[in-house]
Amino acid sequence: MKMNKLTAMILISMLVGILTGHLYRSNVTDPASIAAFASNISILTDIFLRLIKMIIAPLVFSTLVVGIAKMGDSQTVGRVGIKAMAWFMTASLVSLALGLIMVNLLQPGVGLNLPLPDVTAKSGISATAITLKDFVTHAIPRSVVEAMATNEILQLVIFSLFFGVAASGMGEKAKPVVNVMESIANIMLKVTGYVMNFAPFAVFGAITALIAKQGLGILLTYGTFVGEVYGSILVLWCLLLLMGSLFLGRRVLSLPKFIREPILLAFSTASSEAAYPKTLQGLKRFGCSEKISSFVLPVGYSFNLDGSMMYCTFATMFIAQAYGMEISIAQQITMLLLLMVTSKGMAGVPRASLVVIAAAMAQFNIPEAGLLLLLGVDHFLDMARSATNVMGNAIASSVVAKLEGELTESIEDDDDLLGDSVLVEEQATG
Repeated sequence: MKMNKLTAMILISMLVGILTGHLYRSNVTDPASIAAFASNISILTDIFLRLIKMIIAPLVFSTLVVGIAKMGDSQTVGRVGIKAMAWFMTASLVSLALGLIMVNLLQPGVGLNLPLPDVTAKSGISATAITLKDFVTHAIPRSVVEAMATNEILQLVIFSLFFGVAASGMGEKAKPVVNVMESIANIMLKVTGYVMNFAPFAVFGAITALIAKQGLGILLTYGTFVGEVYGSILVLWCLLLLMGSLFLGRRVLSLPKFIREPILLAFSTASSEAAYPKTLQGLKRFGCSEKISSFVLPVGYSFNLDGSMMYCTFATMFIAQAYGMEISIAQQITMLLLLMVTSKGMAGVPRASLVVIAAAMAQFNIPEAGLLLLLGVDHFLDMARSATNVMGNAIASSVVAKLEGELTESIEDDDDLLGDSVLVEEQATG
Protein backbone atom coordinates (compact mmCIF):
# COMPACT_ATOMS: atom_id res chain seq x y z
CA MET A 1 0.00 0.00 0.00
CA LYS A 2 1.43 3.34 -1.02
CA MET A 3 1.98 5.64 1.97
CA ASN A 4 2.02 9.35 1.35
CA LYS A 5 4.09 11.93 3.19
CA LEU A 6 1.49 13.03 5.75
CA THR A 7 0.64 9.46 6.81
CA ALA A 8 4.31 8.66 7.25
CA MET A 9 4.90 11.81 9.29
CA ILE A 10 1.95 11.05 11.60
CA LEU A 11 3.27 7.53 12.24
CA ILE A 12 6.77 8.85 12.93
CA SER A 13 5.32 11.51 15.25
CA MET A 14 3.45 8.84 17.23
CA LEU A 15 6.62 6.78 17.72
CA VAL A 16 8.75 9.82 18.63
CA GLY A 17 6.00 10.99 21.00
CA ILE A 18 5.93 7.63 22.81
CA LEU A 19 9.72 7.67 23.16
CA THR A 20 9.85 11.32 24.30
CA GLY A 21 7.10 10.90 26.87
CA HIS A 22 8.64 7.71 28.24
CA LEU A 23 12.14 9.23 28.50
CA TYR A 24 10.83 12.32 30.27
CA ARG A 25 8.81 10.28 32.76
CA SER A 26 11.79 8.00 33.39
CA ASN A 27 14.10 10.90 34.22
CA VAL A 28 11.73 13.20 36.12
CA THR A 29 10.05 12.03 39.31
CA ASP A 30 8.35 15.23 40.47
CA PRO A 31 4.60 14.91 39.65
CA ALA A 32 4.22 18.70 39.39
CA SER A 33 7.01 18.91 36.81
CA ILE A 34 5.51 16.06 34.80
CA ALA A 35 2.08 17.71 34.86
CA ALA A 36 3.59 21.04 33.77
CA PHE A 37 5.54 19.38 30.95
CA ALA A 38 2.45 17.51 29.73
CA SER A 39 0.39 20.69 29.85
CA ASN A 40 2.98 22.66 27.89
CA ILE A 41 3.63 20.04 25.21
CA SER A 42 -0.11 19.50 24.69
CA ILE A 43 -0.33 23.12 23.50
CA LEU A 44 0.66 21.72 20.09
CA THR A 45 -2.44 19.54 20.09
CA ASP A 46 -4.64 22.37 21.34
CA ILE A 47 -3.47 24.60 18.48
CA PHE A 48 -4.27 21.94 15.90
CA LEU A 49 -7.70 21.13 17.34
CA ARG A 50 -8.54 24.84 17.49
CA LEU A 51 -7.54 25.20 13.84
CA ILE A 52 -9.77 22.24 12.99
CA LYS A 53 -12.68 23.78 14.91
CA MET A 54 -12.00 27.01 13.02
CA ILE A 55 -12.68 25.36 9.65
CA ILE A 56 -15.37 22.82 10.59
CA ALA A 57 -18.38 25.18 10.61
CA PRO A 58 -17.78 26.93 7.24
CA LEU A 59 -16.72 23.64 5.66
CA VAL A 60 -19.80 21.70 6.83
CA PHE A 61 -22.16 24.55 5.96
CA SER A 62 -20.77 25.24 2.47
CA THR A 63 -20.35 21.61 1.35
CA LEU A 64 -23.72 20.55 2.74
CA VAL A 65 -25.61 23.46 1.15
CA VAL A 66 -23.97 22.83 -2.23
CA GLY A 67 -24.66 19.12 -1.98
CA ILE A 68 -28.34 19.58 -1.11
CA ALA A 69 -28.85 22.31 -3.71
CA LYS A 70 -27.44 20.07 -6.43
CA MET A 71 -29.51 17.07 -5.38
CA GLY A 72 -32.52 18.74 -6.93
CA ASP A 73 -35.83 18.69 -5.10
CA SER A 74 -36.76 18.08 -1.48
CA GLN A 75 -37.97 14.56 -2.35
CA THR A 76 -34.40 13.58 -3.26
CA VAL A 77 -33.09 15.04 -0.01
CA GLY A 78 -35.75 13.13 1.92
CA ARG A 79 -34.95 9.88 0.12
CA VAL A 80 -31.24 10.20 0.83
CA GLY A 81 -31.96 11.13 4.44
CA ILE A 82 -34.19 8.09 4.97
CA LYS A 83 -31.54 5.76 3.52
CA ALA A 84 -28.86 7.33 5.70
CA MET A 85 -30.96 7.08 8.88
CA ALA A 86 -31.88 3.46 8.09
CA TRP A 87 -28.18 2.63 7.89
CA PHE A 88 -27.39 4.62 11.05
CA MET A 89 -30.06 2.84 13.08
CA THR A 90 -28.95 -0.58 11.84
CA ALA A 91 -25.28 0.13 12.50
CA SER A 92 -26.14 1.51 15.96
CA LEU A 93 -28.05 -1.64 16.85
CA VAL A 94 -25.20 -3.86 15.63
CA SER A 95 -22.61 -1.82 17.57
CA LEU A 96 -24.55 -1.81 20.84
CA ALA A 97 -25.45 -5.50 20.55
CA LEU A 98 -21.83 -6.43 19.80
CA GLY A 99 -20.70 -4.60 22.93
CA LEU A 100 -23.09 -6.67 25.04
CA ILE A 101 -22.12 -9.93 23.35
CA MET A 102 -18.37 -9.34 23.70
CA VAL A 103 -18.53 -8.21 27.34
CA ASN A 104 -20.59 -11.29 28.24
CA LEU A 105 -18.18 -13.59 26.41
CA LEU A 106 -14.96 -12.01 27.69
CA GLN A 107 -16.25 -10.95 31.15
CA PRO A 108 -13.41 -8.44 31.74
CA GLY A 109 -14.80 -7.28 35.09
CA VAL A 110 -15.20 -10.74 36.65
CA GLY A 111 -12.42 -11.48 39.12
CA LEU A 112 -10.94 -8.00 38.61
CA ASN A 113 -7.70 -7.66 40.55
CA LEU A 114 -7.78 -3.86 40.57
CA PRO A 115 -8.88 -2.18 43.83
CA LEU A 116 -12.49 -1.09 43.45
CA PRO A 117 -13.26 2.55 44.31
CA ASP A 118 -15.54 3.26 47.25
CA VAL A 119 -19.19 3.17 46.17
CA THR A 120 -19.69 6.68 47.58
CA ALA A 121 -16.81 8.17 45.58
CA LYS A 122 -17.67 10.74 42.93
CA SER A 123 -16.38 10.41 39.37
CA GLY A 124 -16.85 14.06 38.42
CA ILE A 125 -18.95 13.01 35.40
CA SER A 126 -22.55 14.21 35.24
CA ALA A 127 -24.99 11.30 35.25
CA THR A 128 -27.86 13.35 33.90
CA ALA A 129 -29.67 11.39 31.18
CA ILE A 130 -30.23 13.04 27.82
CA THR A 131 -34.01 13.28 27.51
CA LEU A 132 -36.00 13.56 24.29
CA LYS A 133 -36.74 17.20 25.10
CA ASP A 134 -33.03 17.92 25.68
CA PHE A 135 -32.13 16.29 22.36
CA VAL A 136 -34.77 18.15 20.34
CA THR A 137 -33.99 21.54 21.88
CA HIS A 138 -30.27 20.91 21.40
CA ALA A 139 -30.76 19.94 17.74
CA ILE A 140 -32.74 23.04 16.72
CA PRO A 141 -30.50 26.11 16.59
CA ARG A 142 -31.60 29.34 18.23
CA SER A 143 -29.13 31.16 16.01
CA VAL A 144 -27.03 29.90 13.13
CA VAL A 145 -24.30 32.30 14.26
CA GLU A 146 -24.31 30.71 17.70
CA ALA A 147 -24.26 27.23 16.15
CA MET A 148 -21.22 28.16 14.06
CA ALA A 149 -19.48 29.83 16.98
CA THR A 150 -19.88 26.74 19.18
CA ASN A 151 -19.35 24.19 16.38
CA GLU A 152 -22.69 22.47 16.98
CA ILE A 153 -22.58 20.08 14.04
CA LEU A 154 -26.17 18.84 14.37
CA GLN A 155 -27.54 22.39 14.54
CA LEU A 156 -25.47 23.32 11.48
CA VAL A 157 -26.90 20.32 9.64
CA ILE A 158 -30.46 21.38 10.47
CA PHE A 159 -29.91 24.95 9.24
CA SER A 160 -28.02 23.76 6.14
CA LEU A 161 -30.91 21.45 5.28
CA PHE A 162 -33.38 24.33 5.29
CA PHE A 163 -30.97 26.62 3.43
CA GLY A 164 -30.05 24.00 0.81
CA VAL A 165 -33.62 22.88 0.15
CA ALA A 166 -34.75 26.52 -0.16
CA ALA A 167 -31.90 27.23 -2.59
CA SER A 168 -32.82 24.16 -4.62
CA GLY A 169 -36.46 25.24 -4.72
CA MET A 170 -35.57 28.69 -6.08
CA GLY A 171 -33.76 27.25 -9.09
CA GLU A 172 -31.84 29.76 -11.23
CA LYS A 173 -32.43 32.65 -8.82
CA ALA A 174 -30.33 30.91 -6.17
CA LYS A 175 -27.58 29.79 -8.56
CA PRO A 176 -25.26 32.75 -7.81
CA VAL A 177 -25.46 31.99 -4.08
CA VAL A 178 -24.82 28.27 -4.68
CA ASN A 179 -21.81 29.17 -6.84
CA VAL A 180 -20.45 31.36 -4.05
CA MET A 181 -20.97 28.55 -1.53
CA GLU A 182 -19.12 26.17 -3.86
CA SER A 183 -16.22 28.61 -4.04
CA ILE A 184 -16.22 28.84 -0.24
CA ALA A 185 -16.16 25.03 -0.02
CA ASN A 186 -13.14 24.87 -2.33
CA ILE A 187 -11.36 27.60 -0.38
CA MET A 188 -12.03 25.81 2.92
CA LEU A 189 -10.65 22.56 1.47
CA LYS A 190 -7.51 24.46 0.48
CA VAL A 191 -7.30 25.89 4.02
CA THR A 192 -7.67 22.32 5.28
CA GLY A 193 -4.53 21.41 3.37
CA TYR A 194 -2.59 24.12 5.20
CA VAL A 195 -3.99 23.07 8.59
CA MET A 196 -3.15 19.40 8.01
CA ASN A 197 0.51 20.25 7.66
CA PHE A 198 0.46 20.86 11.42
CA ALA A 199 -1.06 17.44 12.19
CA PRO A 200 2.24 15.61 12.90
CA PHE A 201 3.16 18.21 15.55
CA ALA A 202 -0.29 17.81 17.14
CA VAL A 203 0.07 14.03 17.19
CA PHE A 204 3.53 14.34 18.77
CA GLY A 205 2.17 16.66 21.47
CA ALA A 206 -0.84 14.45 22.25
CA ILE A 207 1.12 11.20 22.53
CA THR A 208 4.02 12.75 24.46
CA ALA A 209 1.69 14.35 27.02
CA LEU A 210 -0.30 11.14 27.41
CA ILE A 211 2.72 8.90 28.00
CA ALA A 212 4.40 11.47 30.26
CA LYS A 213 1.32 11.69 32.51
CA GLN A 214 0.12 8.09 32.48
CA GLY A 215 3.27 6.15 31.66
CA LEU A 216 3.45 2.89 29.74
CA GLY A 217 2.77 1.04 32.98
CA ILE A 218 -0.92 1.88 33.00
CA LEU A 219 -1.33 -0.18 29.84
CA LEU A 220 0.15 -3.16 31.69
CA THR A 221 -2.16 -2.64 34.68
CA TYR A 222 -5.25 -2.40 32.47
CA GLY A 223 -3.72 -4.49 29.70
CA THR A 224 -6.41 -7.19 29.61
CA PHE A 225 -9.31 -4.74 29.62
CA VAL A 226 -7.73 -2.46 26.98
CA GLY A 227 -6.83 -5.48 24.85
CA GLU A 228 -10.37 -6.84 25.03
CA VAL A 229 -11.87 -3.47 24.08
CA TYR A 230 -9.51 -3.19 21.10
CA GLY A 231 -10.29 -6.78 20.13
CA SER A 232 -14.01 -5.99 20.23
CA ILE A 233 -13.41 -2.87 18.13
CA LEU A 234 -11.62 -5.05 15.57
CA VAL A 235 -14.64 -7.37 15.44
CA LEU A 236 -16.88 -4.32 14.93
CA TRP A 237 -14.70 -3.20 12.01
CA CYS A 238 -15.13 -6.62 10.42
CA LEU A 239 -18.91 -6.47 10.90
CA LEU A 240 -19.16 -2.96 9.45
CA LEU A 241 -17.07 -3.97 6.43
CA LEU A 242 -19.23 -7.06 6.02
CA MET A 243 -22.37 -4.93 6.13
CA GLY A 244 -20.82 -2.58 3.60
CA SER A 245 -19.90 -5.48 1.30
CA LEU A 246 -23.59 -6.34 0.95
CA PHE A 247 -23.91 -3.14 -1.10
CA LEU A 248 -20.36 -2.39 -2.27
CA GLY A 249 -19.09 -5.93 -2.83
CA ARG A 250 -15.35 -6.53 -2.58
CA ARG A 251 -14.74 -2.86 -3.26
CA VAL A 252 -15.43 -2.08 0.39
CA LEU A 253 -12.08 -3.68 1.26
CA SER A 254 -10.28 -0.86 -0.55
CA LEU A 255 -12.10 1.88 1.40
CA PRO A 256 -9.66 1.88 4.37
CA LYS A 257 -6.85 2.72 1.94
CA PHE A 258 -8.57 5.94 0.92
CA ILE A 259 -9.36 7.05 4.47
CA ARG A 260 -6.24 5.79 6.24
CA GLU A 261 -5.08 9.37 6.94
CA PRO A 262 -8.28 10.49 8.73
CA ILE A 263 -8.43 7.16 10.59
CA LEU A 264 -4.85 7.60 11.78
CA LEU A 265 -5.48 11.24 12.62
CA ALA A 266 -8.62 10.40 14.63
CA PHE A 267 -6.75 7.62 16.42
CA SER A 268 -3.70 9.67 17.35
CA THR A 269 -5.63 12.78 18.47
CA ALA A 270 -8.63 10.88 19.91
CA SER A 271 -10.88 13.24 17.95
CA SER A 272 -13.11 12.13 15.08
CA GLU A 273 -13.92 15.81 14.48
CA ALA A 274 -10.26 16.42 13.57
CA ALA A 275 -10.59 13.84 10.80
CA TYR A 276 -13.71 15.31 9.16
CA PRO A 277 -12.04 17.35 6.35
CA LYS A 278 -9.69 14.52 5.36
CA THR A 279 -12.54 11.99 5.46
CA LEU A 280 -14.49 14.13 3.01
CA GLN A 281 -11.51 14.18 0.65
CA GLY A 282 -10.84 10.46 1.05
CA LEU A 283 -14.45 9.64 0.13
CA LYS A 284 -14.11 11.85 -2.93
CA ARG A 285 -11.10 9.81 -4.08
CA PHE A 286 -13.00 6.60 -3.33
CA GLY A 287 -15.63 7.74 -5.83
CA CYS A 288 -18.35 8.88 -3.45
CA SER A 289 -20.28 11.85 -4.82
CA GLU A 290 -19.51 15.02 -2.91
CA LYS A 291 -23.19 15.93 -2.70
CA ILE A 292 -23.88 12.62 -0.92
CA SER A 293 -20.84 12.54 1.38
CA SER A 294 -21.23 16.20 2.38
CA PHE A 295 -24.79 15.36 3.47
CA VAL A 296 -24.34 11.94 5.10
CA LEU A 297 -21.01 12.57 6.85
CA PRO A 298 -22.00 15.51 9.11
CA VAL A 299 -25.31 13.84 9.98
CA GLY A 300 -23.36 10.71 10.86
CA TYR A 301 -21.31 12.68 13.37
CA SER A 302 -24.47 12.98 15.46
CA PHE A 303 -26.24 9.71 14.68
CA ASN A 304 -23.59 7.16 13.72
CA LEU A 305 -20.83 6.96 16.33
CA ASP A 306 -20.38 3.19 16.05
CA GLY A 307 -17.20 2.88 18.12
CA SER A 308 -18.59 5.01 20.93
CA MET A 309 -21.85 3.05 21.07
CA MET A 310 -20.13 -0.33 21.24
CA TYR A 311 -17.99 0.99 24.06
CA CYS A 312 -21.03 2.26 25.99
CA THR A 313 -22.58 -1.21 26.43
CA PHE A 314 -19.17 -2.86 26.95
CA ALA A 315 -18.02 -0.39 29.61
CA THR A 316 -21.35 -0.27 31.48
CA MET A 317 -21.44 -4.05 31.82
CA PHE A 318 -17.72 -4.13 32.71
CA ILE A 319 -18.36 -1.88 35.72
CA ALA A 320 -21.38 -3.98 36.76
CA GLN A 321 -19.22 -7.12 36.56
CA ALA A 322 -16.45 -5.44 38.58
CA TYR A 323 -18.93 -4.82 41.43
CA GLY A 324 -20.30 -8.35 41.17
CA MET A 325 -23.72 -7.17 40.07
CA GLU A 326 -26.02 -9.50 38.16
CA ILE A 327 -27.67 -7.81 35.17
CA SER A 328 -30.30 -10.07 33.60
CA ILE A 329 -30.69 -10.56 29.85
CA ALA A 330 -33.95 -8.60 29.96
CA GLN A 331 -32.19 -5.71 31.72
CA GLN A 332 -29.36 -5.83 29.20
CA ILE A 333 -31.84 -5.56 26.34
CA THR A 334 -33.44 -2.60 28.12
CA MET A 335 -29.97 -1.09 28.51
CA LEU A 336 -29.35 -1.53 24.79
CA LEU A 337 -32.60 0.24 23.88
CA LEU A 338 -31.90 3.01 26.39
CA LEU A 339 -28.43 3.61 24.96
CA MET A 340 -29.85 3.47 21.43
CA VAL A 341 -31.80 6.63 22.29
CA THR A 342 -29.45 8.47 24.66
CA SER A 343 -26.36 7.97 22.49
CA LYS A 344 -27.93 10.07 19.72
CA GLY A 345 -27.25 13.18 21.75
CA MET A 346 -23.52 12.48 22.07
CA ALA A 347 -22.15 14.93 19.51
CA GLY A 348 -20.67 18.07 21.00
CA VAL A 349 -20.87 16.83 24.61
CA PRO A 350 -17.47 16.82 26.37
CA ARG A 351 -16.40 13.24 27.26
CA ALA A 352 -19.65 12.17 25.65
CA SER A 353 -19.22 8.41 26.04
CA LEU A 354 -18.61 8.73 29.79
CA VAL A 355 -21.66 10.98 30.17
CA VAL A 356 -23.87 8.45 28.38
CA ILE A 357 -22.39 5.57 30.40
CA ALA A 358 -23.01 7.49 33.63
CA ALA A 359 -26.65 8.02 32.65
CA ALA A 360 -27.09 4.31 31.89
CA MET A 361 -25.44 3.31 35.18
CA ALA A 362 -27.83 5.53 37.10
CA GLN A 363 -30.80 3.73 35.52
CA PHE A 364 -29.55 0.33 36.73
CA ASN A 365 -28.24 1.44 40.16
CA ILE A 366 -24.62 0.70 39.25
CA PRO A 367 -22.32 2.71 41.57
CA GLU A 368 -21.19 5.94 39.92
CA ALA A 369 -17.70 5.43 41.36
CA GLY A 370 -17.22 2.62 38.85
CA LEU A 371 -16.44 5.27 36.25
CA LEU A 372 -13.16 5.85 38.08
CA LEU A 373 -12.06 2.46 36.74
CA LEU A 374 -12.28 3.87 33.21
CA LEU A 375 -10.81 7.34 33.63
CA GLY A 376 -7.18 6.25 33.69
CA VAL A 377 -7.31 4.54 30.31
CA ASP A 378 -10.22 6.38 28.72
CA HIS A 379 -7.94 8.36 26.41
CA PHE A 380 -6.37 5.16 25.06
CA LEU A 381 -9.84 3.75 24.46
CA ASP A 382 -11.10 7.01 22.97
CA MET A 383 -8.40 6.70 20.32
CA ALA A 384 -9.92 3.44 19.08
CA ARG A 385 -13.48 4.77 19.37
CA SER A 386 -12.69 7.88 17.33
CA ALA A 387 -11.01 5.89 14.54
CA THR A 388 -13.99 3.52 14.42
CA ASN A 389 -16.44 6.42 14.23
CA VAL A 390 -14.59 7.69 11.15
CA MET A 391 -14.62 4.25 9.54
CA GLY A 392 -18.33 3.74 10.25
CA ASN A 393 -19.33 7.09 8.75
CA ALA A 394 -17.16 6.51 5.68
CA ILE A 395 -18.89 3.17 5.04
CA ALA A 396 -22.30 4.78 5.60
CA SER A 397 -21.57 7.54 3.07
CA SER A 398 -20.30 5.05 0.49
CA VAL A 399 -23.32 2.76 0.88
CA VAL A 400 -25.81 5.63 0.51
CA ALA A 401 -23.89 6.89 -2.54
CA LYS A 402 -24.09 3.41 -4.06
CA LEU A 403 -27.82 3.16 -3.39
CA GLU A 404 -28.29 6.54 -5.07
CA GLY A 405 -26.18 5.57 -8.08
CA GLU A 406 -23.65 8.27 -7.10
CA LEU A 407 -20.61 6.04 -6.56
CA THR A 408 -18.08 6.31 -9.38
CA GLU A 409 -14.69 4.74 -10.03
CA SER A 410 -11.98 5.34 -7.43
CA ILE A 411 -9.12 7.72 -8.08
CA GLU A 412 -6.07 5.62 -7.24
CA ASP A 413 -3.64 8.54 -7.40
CA ASP A 414 -2.95 9.87 -3.89
CA ASP A 415 -1.93 13.30 -5.11
CA ASP A 416 -3.39 16.18 -3.17
CA LEU A 417 -6.82 17.09 -4.47
CA LEU A 418 -7.39 20.10 -2.25
CA GLY A 419 -8.89 23.03 -4.03
CA ASP A 420 -9.33 21.15 -7.29
CA SER A 421 -12.46 22.97 -8.36
CA VAL A 422 -12.66 21.14 -11.66
CA LEU A 423 -12.91 17.76 -9.94
CA VAL A 424 -15.43 19.10 -7.42
CA GLU A 425 -17.58 20.48 -10.23
CA GLU A 426 -17.42 17.24 -12.25
CA GLN A 427 -18.40 15.04 -9.32
CA ALA A 428 -21.05 17.42 -7.99
CA THR A 429 -22.79 17.58 -11.34
CA GLY A 430 -22.00 13.85 -12.09
